[in-house]
Amino acid sequence: MKVNIGKVDRILRIVAGVILLSLAATGIFSPWGWVGIILLATGIAKYCPAYALLGKSSCTMENE
Repeated sequence: MKVNIGKVDRILRIVAGVILLSLAATGIFSPWGWVGIILLATGIAKYCPAYALLGKSSCTMENE
């Protein structure tokens, strides 16, 4: 897989994913909070399938 997520995007995805998962696990947020798994996984993998489908990339370096 080619990296298509930049550093800032990656950090934001991981932080948002952890927050959503924490809120969902404690019952504060609705079950939709489990969507945080997707954000966390894409942040860790540095790859977003939606970006690939749309031909987008937030990565500034081509060979990162």
